[in-house]
Amino acid sequence: MKEIEDAIERADREAFTKEPPKTLKGQIGYLIRQLGSAKAVAQEIGVTADSVNRYRRGARKHARDDVAAKIDNAVRKRWQPLVRKRRQKQAATTGGITVETRARFGYTAPVGTTDDGRFRRLTVHLPPEYARRLFDARDAGVSDQQMRGIIAEGFKEVYFQDGGGRAMGLSDVEINDIDYLDLDY
Repeated sequence: MKEIEDAIERADREAFTKEPPKTLKGQIGYLIRQLGSAKAVAQEIGVTADSVNRYRRGARKHARDDVAAKIDNAVRKRWQPLVRKRRQKQAATTGGITVETRARFGYTAPVGTTDDGRFRRLTVHLPPEYARRLFDARDAGVSDQQMRGIIAEGFKEVYFQDGGGRAMGLSDVEINDIDYLDLDY
């Protein structure tokens, strides 16, 4: 499961100032310009280079549903990289990141208090340092579990401990059983 990476991708897509190509021919043309050759595009989407060239020429107007989804994802992943970088830089330096989730939160708490995990629906704005750490972790290719740890640490500080005003004995917060997770920045 890669919920966090998908949530970052969705948040990036919301920043697009222009829609990506919608036609198959336009999408293939864009991918060929980005990747350099029909062979590279074919490897990316799992078809032959001849099929890519047929799509480019317009000899095939429609791709199979699974191939069309791969093409659309490949285009959106590369679309407007400067817009993505600008928004991520702003979130990592000044804006922070808002995390909305419904998940099971477990934590380690002092003796005499409950540490039973339970489902919570939370919307929390995390400071820019957590956005920076999250983007750096994603760029480094760390696991989704490690990115969950960054968000859980932010929740611990901002939500559970209220910036140092309560629950100071709380040591670890874990996010498990994510029902949904959405990011905005």
